[in-house]
Amino acid sequence: MASSFTIAALYRFAAFADPDGLAAQLRELCAQLGTCGTLILAHEGINGTVAGNEQAIATLIDHIRALPGCADLDVKYATASEAPFARMKVKVKPEIVTLGAGKLDPATQAGRHLDPAEWNALIADPDTIVIDTRNAYEVSVGSFEGAIDPGTRSFRDFPAWFDNFAAQLRDEGRKPRIAMFCTGGIRCEKSTALVRSRGFDDVYHLRGGILRYLEEMPEEQSRWQGDCYVFDERVAVGHGLTPGSHVVCRTCGLAHRPDAAHDCAA
Repeated sequence: MASSFTIAALYRFAAFADPDGLAAQLRELCAQLGTCGTLILAHEGINGTVAGNEQAIATLIDHIRALPGCADLDVKYATASEAPFARMKVKVKPEIVTLGAGKLDPATQAGRHLDPAEWNALIADPDTIVIDTRNAYEVSVGSFEGAIDPGTRSFRDFPAWFDNFAAQLRDEGRKPRIAMFCTGGIRCEKSTALVRSRGFDDVYHLRGGILRYLEEMPEEQSRWQGDCYVFDERVAVGHGLTPGSHVVCRTCGLAHRPDAAHDCAA
């Protein structure tokens, strides 16, 4: 019988004075626990996905939650019958999710978290501007009704898009309420720090991202349309995190419905 692996996807924006020292401790602990996966640390916090037996992952998560500012670490769990990663890597980088917008402090600058029910009420207000912070190929699979698609190819493109958008808002004399979302929460949380640094104060983001929304929100009350693109063999998921109806094109690598026309040159 195959061993059961617990998979933990996690992130937390926190102020780490010595990410190299924390990374060294984590490398030693992960080697002792026999975990696999990747953890990324920076001065702004920690991000990653790790797998191992249930007790090993519980021990690792307890250790991370004891790090400065990480008591409220966001973790999403899954299971697998085989090891999903070949080895364990603990890296130190300038950012835990690369935005390339200069010095930001998401731990203190981010907008307000909203749970799914609060999110539904906020985006139902026509005065709220809703922004999808994901890339265009993700947005094409599904999004919230009425959300703005920045049309970005990578997260690093988002600051330039938003600065142009903000200039338009200022030209129109508008300083609206802004709601932002992404797959698991990390990109929209960092994006709200960027938006607030540009002078917009009434800024919100979806706690746990689309995945938690689809897991918790009853489909009959949902404002989500389509599937949610995910970066694993499922390709996309729907409500209840059930597998969606998309496949990956072997030519261009983009997701599409198997029964729909797909132009790789598009």
